[in-house]
Amino acid sequence: MELKLPAYLRYVFLLIGLALTIWFLQLFKAVLVPILFSALFAFLLLPLCRSLEKFKVPRPLAILICIITIMLVLGGIIWFLSAQLMSFTGELNNITGKLSELLMRVQLFLQEKFGIEPRNNAELIRSSLGNLQERGTQIIGNTISTTTGALAVFGLIPIYIFCMLYYRNHMRQFMFKFVTPNSRIHVMDTVGTIQGVVASYITGLITVIIIVSMLNSLGLLIMGVKYAFFFGVFAAILTIIPYIGILIGATLPALFTLVETGSVVDALIVVGIFAFVQFLEGNFITPYITGSKVSINPFAAIVALIVGGEIWGAVGMILSIPIIAILKVLFDAYAPTEPLGFLLGDIHDPTEGPGILNKFILKIRRLLGLEAKPDKNNNQQS
Repeated sequence: MELKLPAYLRYVFLLIGLALTIWFLQLFKAVLVPILFSALFAFLLLPLCRSLEKFKVPRPLAILICIITIMLVLGGIIWFLSAQLMSFTGELNNITGKLSELLMRVQLFLQEKFGIEPRNNAELIRSSLGNLQERGTQIIGNTISTTTGALAVFGLIPIYIFCMLYYRNHMRQFMFKFVTPNSRIHVMDTVGTIQGVVASYITGLITVIIIVSMLNSLGLLIMGVKYAFFFGVFAAILTIIPYIGILIGATLPALFTLVETGSVVDALIVVGIFAFVQFLEGNFITPYITGSKVSINPFAAIVALIVGGEIWGAVGMILSIPIIAILKVLFDAYAPTEPLGFLLGDIHDPTEGPGILNKFILKIRRLLGLEAKPDKNNNQQS
């Protein structure tokens, strides 16, 4: 006899389970974070590994080639950003001097126009920004310390990736132990769909970041901004955070340009460059690269970033977007959880037709063969 619980009691159990899940994630952070990173990289490397195996490359060697490739790419990116950050930190004394000159000009303007007596520049800088060089050195020291501690944990990631790719057939047989033979085809189709969609989503996200980095850097180079590549890549990575990311990414180079040149117009032009690139990214680049396979609405993405940051800190923010993309795919795959997938997806009112910009993008996609034209006969019959 099936025991039916009251609705309020089911919700109580649901909240208790959610609280226990968050506690479990925080308690086993050191174990779960490397495994999740390894799973994401395994999703990305699986197509390449399969391609190498088709050319009669032994599986262990194919996996090693994939791991070495991804390590070289990530190492190059980390080295570039670290070198740019060190060089940027070395100029903090020069930036402080130019900031002092800019503040002097602002105070003289306020005194002439409004009669406001100027404050001591050194005191104003200390009270508002503190000692920039000491803060920069402290940030670098903390980063090195954190990185050193993290290397011991993330050093396990290549081992995990190797095991996940090497024993993938064994893991498939493990999943079969939990389902009936009649359901195995459906389960494998679902797993294959998840793997393909998540891999394409993450690959598309990386491609978007690369394109946006190039556009940002090009715009800053035309403006003659120093450390254009650093600011461009930094802002492109922050575009993962909807709306807020572009504001943070554009503020730093705009302030740097204002301090370097003393021109408000140049700083506004820098903001305009980032705003234009963000417009291209949101309306052309991302729709063209990722399409509509997995599309998370901005509200869900921001909530995921906040929750991930609260649970696992900066690492949680990095993992939150891929995890919520995986959850959306899982929710869409099963009818009982499909409403949750709809909640995480893009907001679309079916009573409204596409806007002018969306119609233009749709025409471009059809011209490029990326979108099938509607069948008029089927539309008339329906």
